[in-house]
Amino acid sequence: MPTIDYGAIAPVLIVLGGACVSVLLEALLPWRVRGRVQLGFTLLVVVAGLLAVIVRSTSGAPAVTTLAGALAVDGPALFLWGTLLALAIPSVLLLADRSVEPGGAFVADPVALGEAEEKEKAREARVAVGARSGGGGRSRARTGGGDGAGRDGAGRDGGRGRALRARDTVEGHTEIHPFVLFALGGMLVFCAADDLLTMFIALEVLSLPLYLLCGLARRKRLMSQESAVKYFLLGAFSSAFFLYGLALLYGYADSVKLADISQAAAGSLRPDSLLFGGLALLVVGLMFKASVGPFHTWTPDVYQGAPTSVTAFMAACTKVAAFGAILRVFTVAFGSTVWEWRGVLWAVAIASMVIGAVLGLTQTDVKRMIAYSSVAHAGFLLLGAMAITPAGLSATLFYLLAYGFTTVALFGLVSLVRGPDGEATHLSAWAGLGKRSPVVAAAVTFLMLALAGIPLTSGFTAKFAVFSAALADGMTPLVIVALVVSAVAAFFYLRLIVLMYFSEPAADGPTVSVPGPFTTVAITLGVVVTLLLGVVPTAVLGWADGLSFLG
Repeated sequence: MPTIDYGAIAPVLIVLGGACVSVLLEALLPWRVRGRVQLGFTLLVVVAGLLAVIVRSTSGAPAVTTLAGALAVDGPALFLWGTLLALAIPSVLLLADRSVEPGGAFVADPVALGEAEEKEKAREARVAVGARSGGGGRSRARTGGGDGAGRDGAGRDGGRGRALRARDTVEGHTEIHPFVLFALGGMLVFCAADDLLTMFIALEVLSLPLYLLCGLARRKRLMSQESAVKYFLLGAFSSAFFLYGLALLYGYADSVKLADISQAAAGSLRPDSLLFGGLALLVVGLMFKASVGPFHTWTPDVYQGAPTSVTAFMAACTKVAAFGAILRVFTVAFGSTVWEWRGVLWAVAIASMVIGAVLGLTQTDVKRMIAYSSVAHAGFLLLGAMAITPAGLSATLFYLLAYGFTTVALFGLVSLVRGPDGEATHLSAWAGLGKRSPVVAAAVTFLMLALAGIPLTSGFTAKFAVFSAALADGMTPLVIVALVVSAVAAFFYLRLIVLMYFSEPAADGPTVSVPGPFTTVAITLGVVVTLLLGVVPTAVLGWADGLSFLG
């Protein structure tokens, strides 16, 4: 009977166990209290998992493989687990926020919410008429008729209170919390899996909840459901590629364990066509999940159609999990054959960077622009993943942490700019934002500069680390291409900044919502981490340095 190191896999057990309990809470609790309980429980599970990672990392416990060799709990796995759980905290807060959008993005019935608000408005009007008829004269004598500013302020406060009361009478989709926990548990297993079959199962566990989350928006239901269907269909194809690649590699090595595949590749008499054919199909599945061009076709549509809070969670955490798996597969299973497959991945990295930068220039929607930015960043990350050196590993891990927090905060800010029909994501709506809301515009500017790689931001430190590792490993031509693409991509980041500060706002332009406490905490956390990793990155880089995969 295989031994199980429960202490090593405690974060996974906490998250997946919490997901199962969350399903029970969803079934048993009345809906009026379900949302608050689910939110508190989800945050408790995530924080408990993060504490378990910290305890394991600081205890000096050796790296182990457990569950019959299915999971490898080593330094990179613990770093990735900590990154995923840390990113989950602001992501869950964005998902739970119901102040920016009345009822939240996951309100079950927006029509019912509107009817509830109208009923509250009518009730307030009847109360006001009764008050005026009963004591209006005495009130006017005492106040001298009142002033317009006071009436306006009371109207605004009354409208906000009315919306809050109506919100509490309409049911919302609280099943997002078990979905997030199941997806997060799948991500934890995915980046620590030491055999391809476990990796495939984890891929499905993390993907299926994301497909559902993308389609849960109710105000833009058709666009949201369209994005979910596209993501599901293309995800099914990519999973099939991954599974076919797994079958070919099993035929080559008689095993699905990464270490056994590496040993077979180093000294096998079997034809290499099975090995590299299996690797090619495996790479397609992994690159799809990481939004690497040209396997990125789902990314712009899904980013645009999904609820923005779901997009934030998906853009940050899924990329961390996918590149964690890519690093493990390349290093552990195919590190001995790096010179045979590196040339192909050079072409993939160049294609991803060029596609992301060039098509990003043509976008007029902010969410689609960020989607193509993520495709370009995936190309940059491939430089570190291909290095197969300690410097490349540590640089890629740092890049994933930095990019994740920047992205979550940026999507949180995108959700604040709103028009009559909801979020205003067209670039023209952002004209003059610096005059309408200087704080939001300043935060967006800082995060855009971080994505562009400007000094004193985490983006600069991350790119410098990855490019340095690639140069040290002999990938000078690829680094030159990456520098040119970075300069090109900086144009559409700067275009948005210029639009915000050097254009006049339209008279009937969108408004900037005042964020609630959840969104405020999420954005603040992302901005602060982006600044700290740019100014004092040594603590995180020091943790990432010296980490190595087991096997």
